[in-house]
Amino acid sequence: MPSATRSTRTAAWVAPVMLLLGSACLSLAWVVLSLYLERQCSWMAVLGALQAALLLRWGGMRPGPARAVLAVAAVVAMIAAANWGMAASHLGMAMGLNPWESALKLGPAHARTLFGLANQAMDLAWFGTALLAAALFGR
Repeated sequence: MPSATRSTRTAAWVAPVMLLLGSACLSLAWVVLSLYLERQCSWMAVLGALQAALLLRWGGMRPGPARAVLAVAAVVAMIAAANWGMAASHLGMAMGLNPWESALKLGPAHARTLFGLANQAMDLAWFGTALLAAALFGR
C-alpha cells in the first residue's frame, strides 16, 4: 500500500535551474545599474555570490564541495556576462546598435581587452571577495 505522505525531497534539477535564472537576472540588473550610474558597480559580484549560495541552498542541493564549486562557477559566469553586457552596451550606443546586437558582434579578445581597461584594482578586489564569499557560503 503506497504511503499517503509525500516526500519533501526536491528534484535534482531545481537548484541548477534556479541558479541559472537567478544569475541571468542579476547579470541583467548589474548591467542596467552600471549603465544608469555610469560605473562598473563591481560590488554587485558579492551580491551575486550571496544570491548563488542562497539559491542553491533553497533549491535543495546538498551541502558540500560540489555546491561551493557550482556557486563559484555561477559568480564567474555572472562577472563575465555583466562585463560583456556593459562593454557591448557602451560599444552599441557608440555605433547605433542595440545592446544585444552589439553583444553578438563583440569578440572574446576585444571583450578581454575592454575588461582589462574598464576594471581597476578595486574592481578586481570586489571580484575576489565575491569568489571567496561564494566558496564559503556555498558549502
